[in-house]
Amino acid sequence: MNTERRRQLSTAEERRETVLRTAIGAFAARGYFGTTTTEVAKAAGISQAYVYRLFPNKEALFVAVVEHCFVRVRESLEAGAAAAKGSSPEAVLSAMGDAYARLISDNDLMLVQTHAQAAAVSEPAVRDAVRAGYARLVEYVRGASGGDDRQVQEFFAVGMLCHLLVSMDVDTVDAPWTRTLAAGIRHY
Repeated sequence: MNTERRRQLSTAEERRETVLRTAIGAFAARGYFGTTTTEVAKAAGISQAYVYRLFPNKEALFVAVVEHCFVRVRESLEAGAAAAKGSSPEAVLSAMGDAYARLISDNDLMLVQTHAQAAAVSEPAVRDAVRAGYARLVEYVRGASGGDDRQVQEFFAVGMLCHLLVSMDVDTVDAPWTRTLAAGIRHY
């Protein structure tokens, strides 16, 4: 009896997910403008031609990475809302904020978000992806928390400040300005 095992090939969708996960690290390290599809392909262990079979160009790949990151943020916020120790807007927003702070301790995700915001200034497709991602997140946070406009705005403003604190590694600087910015802000 022939018991030869056949190697099961990845489907295009599985390979696409692998490329997206790999591309997060590549784009986090060098940003949209500094990353090539060759680098992404090499990191994913595939040819550049195969990257182009999955994504028509670097812009489409980066937009897919940005969209993937927004999905991860949404999942994190959902988990935070589910873990809230109460149903008041303050309790839900606090739990979502904690979940988000934990999520961005994965610096790659935070860096991709930061690079996406920078690229959005001059790249319309990236701008559209960032706008759409934030639009969905704002509406989710509003609906899940029951917060008013001011509370939702403050939630996102504190999230942006958290990005800044993490990117500057303020925990390593003991100075009045870092204590002022970091006061009451959760970051891991």
